[in-house]
Amino acid sequence: MTRPAPTPAPTRSRPRVGAVEAFLAVLLVAVLARGWLVAHTGSPRVQTWLTIFVSIVLQALPFVVLGTVVSAAIAVLVPPSFFARALPRRPAVAVPVAGVAGAVLPGCECGSVPIAGALVRRGVTPAAALAFLLSAPAINPVVLAATFVAFPGHLEMVWARLGASLLASVAMGWLWLRLGRAEWLRTPERPELAGLSRGAAFVAACRTDTAQAGGYLVIGALTAATLNVGVPPKLLHAVGGQPVLSVLVLACLAVVLSLCSEGDAFVAASLTQFSYTARLAFLVVGPMVDAKLFAMQAGTFGRRFAVRFAPATFVVATLSAVVVGAVAW
Repeated sequence: MTRPAPTPAPTRSRPRVGAVEAFLAVLLVAVLARGWLVAHTGSPRVQTWLTIFVSIVLQALPFVVLGTVVSAAIAVLVPPSFFARALPRRPAVAVPVAGVAGAVLPGCECGSVPIAGALVRRGVTPAAALAFLLSAPAINPVVLAATFVAFPGHLEMVWARLGASLLASVAMGWLWLRLGRAEWLRTPERPELAGLSRGAAFVAACRTDTAQAGGYLVIGALTAATLNVGVPPKLLHAVGGQPVLSVLVLACLAVVLSLCSEGDAFVAASLTQFSYTARLAFLVVGPMVDAKLFAMQAGTFGRRFAVRFAPATFVVATLSAVVVGAVAW
């Protein structure tokens, strides 16, 4: 008589340490070591660096959290079919409507990519979905409010950002409608939310988007503080004094920094050596094309799409900022 096989002992799964837990651990260490940190930051340059870094993070963080929470709510709780029914049937008309729709749907670029993917999955014309993808993180109320706070007394920066970003998003939608090919665009999926309840999917989306956006905000604040303290002022003034070069430098800097759109205005406001048009280019290009967005777009829509869409968006966004900046200032 054979004995039944012994039941294997249940294995305990190790708790996964995510970005939020890592951030809290670093914060706890910083609090416990605050005495040591204060003792080693007596240099005026270090104190200036810390002041710029902390001010950028503290000013931008509420907008980042608000934007990612609302973005997660839209991505999880609002049926994508709603957008398909709301948009006009004619693609040429649906593009500007989708672009304007971005002004009333708060969210950062981390959330706009999956929303645009959901629109494509539900049958929305890709040109309209792409116009929404570009406009939503650039002209939504949270971003415009953050821009207003970051540039006090300069309401024209808010209107210039709204106009240039909307112009670029609609132009890219029409450009894709004219030149885009179906085989370049892969139907996107978001498997990490599959099978979850609405509540669990909302929490997962908030967790992922907040961790990503917060991490990029810290990187941007670090870079901005370093530029203000570490780079010789003469060099920054020399670059900032060249109209064409300053626009190109800040447009490329927006691509490299990969800031969240809810916090990039505070970084742009700190770059006082550059003209308003150059900083407008920074604000228009960043939410539409940067390093993290390229990776997200390639993962969502395919690499064949990203390698064509991102460079074209960079050119169109930069030109839009220059045109609107010439009118505004």
